[in-house]
Amino acid sequence: MMKQPDYDGPILEIDNLSISFFTRLREIPAVMDFSVKVQPGEAVGLVGESGCGKSTVALGVMQDLGKNGRVVGGSIKFKGRDLGQMSADELRDIRGNEIAMIYQEPMASLNPAMKIGRQLMEVPMIHEGVSEAEAYKRALEVVTDVKLPDPERMLKSYPHQLSGGQQQRIVIAMALMSKPSLLILDEPTTALDVTVEAAIVELVKDLGRKYGTSMLFISHNLGLVLETCDRLCVMYSGEAVERGSIKDVFDEMQHPYTQALFRSIPLPGADKNARPLVAIPGNFPLPHERPPGCNFGPRCDYFEAGRCDAQDIPMFDVPGNDRHATRCLKYQEIDWHAPITLGETREKGEIGKVVLKMDNLKKYYEVAANALFGGSGTMKVVKANETLSFEARESETLAIVGESGCGKSTFAKVLMGLETATDGQILLDNRNIESTPIQARDTQTIADVQMVFQNPFDTLNPSMTVGRQIVRALEVFDVGDNDADRWGRMLRLLDLVKLPREFATRMPRQLSGGQKQRVGIARAFAGGARIVVADEPVSALDVSVQAAVTDLLMEIQREQKTTLLFISHDLSIVRYLSDRVMVMYLGHVVELGTTDQVFSPPYHPYTEALLSAVPIADTSVKKTEIVLEGDIPSAMNPPPGCPFQTRCRWKSHVPGGLCEREVPPQRTMANGHQIKCHLSEEDFASMEPVIKIAAE
Repeated sequence: MMKQPDYDGPILEIDNLSISFFTRLREIPAVMDFSVKVQPGEAVGLVGESGCGKSTVALGVMQDLGKNGRVVGGSIKFKGRDLGQMSADELRDIRGNEIAMIYQEPMASLNPAMKIGRQLMEVPMIHEGVSEAEAYKRALEVVTDVKLPDPERMLKSYPHQLSGGQQQRIVIAMALMSKPSLLILDEPTTALDVTVEAAIVELVKDLGRKYGTSMLFISHNLGLVLETCDRLCVMYSGEAVERGSIKDVFDEMQHPYTQALFRSIPLPGADKNARPLVAIPGNFPLPHERPPGCNFGPRCDYFEAGRCDAQDIPMFDVPGNDRHATRCLKYQEIDWHAPITLGETREKGEIGKVVLKMDNLKKYYEVAANALFGGSGTMKVVKANETLSFEARESETLAIVGESGCGKSTFAKVLMGLETATDGQILLDNRNIESTPIQARDTQTIADVQMVFQNPFDTLNPSMTVGRQIVRALEVFDVGDNDADRWGRMLRLLDLVKLPREFATRMPRQLSGGQKQRVGIARAFAGGARIVVADEPVSALDVSVQAAVTDLLMEIQREQKTTLLFISHDLSIVRYLSDRVMVMYLGHVVELGTTDQVFSPPYHPYTEALLSAVPIADTSVKKTEIVLEGDIPSAMNPPPGCPFQTRCRWKSHVPGGLCEREVPPQRTMANGHQIKCHLSEEDFASMEPVIKIAAE
């Protein structure tokens, strides 16, 4: 089947689409009355929180809804032909040839037992019947296009021999093999580090231009959509609530949900004390419990009973803008420019005495050099943490920033006593704890240092009620005189994390992700923790829930004077809530200073690249683009000299190959700001800010 080059209407036209899933009990409407168009060469972003139906739309386009899913209304047309009316053979042709999809988890799309080259060559050989030589030539070309090093070696490798970022590039290369007209990307960068994500986003934009491919980009990250798309469609609870060009929707939003989303993201200028984020009240409705009328009604500031809940609400065209539409009856009555009613501004907690001090902490692991093949052989040392020194004070939030493999979780494990230190010391109230494993720590130390984990689903016992799990923590910490006393304390802890008291008798499966994370926080604070290590505590949660959970952590910190060590790779959240920031790369602390110092020049070259990589959902922000070359080196085999030298754009400024030979010294700039780097004072002085906010 040949492609139709002469088609000039919309590549994809979804019209009043409704999709339901059928269970034994009921029909569950997942998508209702949904319309969107993708024109040739256009990138359209589909944004919404988990469960809003955005992935269901993509599966509808791929005609891959499984045996329970059915299109119950409307149509999906590709280049003017209705996909629902096609035979299985026609669909198979279109799917590999004309529409390609890139999924969230790259490993799920690759065959682990087959070399990369083979997997790429299969696409044109099966779909277009080309020869093996021609297929190899094309595979080499796309692998070069997706900027992978040493393309010929890549084609001979197996998937497990590549890093996550490289695997995702191969998946993109595979999707481009047949030069599709439409590329669907479903959260293609969630599993990747931010600097790798920045390179992939850059790549997708370049390839879109080079191949003229139209794109449907599904994401919950508004910043990412701003950087990659021309138009945007915001979804809430199965419906499109606003559609329009990026500029119109970002700068002149016309739907209360879009407005609420923007208010819950930490954009530059938000401040935990002066301008706190505003969380969206209430919870997302379940598909079979949606309210009458407007789905967003129960959570909306502008809700009017008897009007907003009286009928189904259609999309209205917003006059004057480019194909801008909103699903809100009152969009012409709301004053969209009214200043935001500020959340209560709060007093900044007084930062107190030093509670935790780390001094030249080292953590090395010994690994067999050929551990993969079960031989004993020579031993290799992995330096997970290299001479880590810092202090943390009462009521202070210290953010620890870095990408995967930088040693931030290793350091958390040593602090918690899950691992013991190789060298150096950790002082908790001047007591050494670095070599006491958790089973040998006294109850007080265990209660003092607690952790909130990234994934709330893994940390709760699925067969025990919420209340019982918190009471269990109180028993472990020796808190409370008897069961009744502990039960009362547990209810007060639920109040503290703003969960209704009746949740005490619920099972974890009855809670949403954000609610489970609150239970995790209640449990961490059960023994009156003085230091809480929060390891990416909000990265698994939706934007609107993130704001509420970070706010909760801040509030408890103010009340209880807790020291918070906040581990994250999301610099927007770090800027919003931390007092000081420590940047790590390959086991080294490369920069340490107050939040203002770290976010304004001079920077360590790695911090500079990190700041450039973080997508910001604000059209007035201009960023210096710095795309790092290559992947993060492995801690098993770090580069000689400065750990960052293989990817540094400033390296040429340092004479005589010093960066490749010597680990840089720790330098102290103005006001105690520390940077580990060989650059000269003049180079530091010449650095420009990475994030600039354009004057209004």
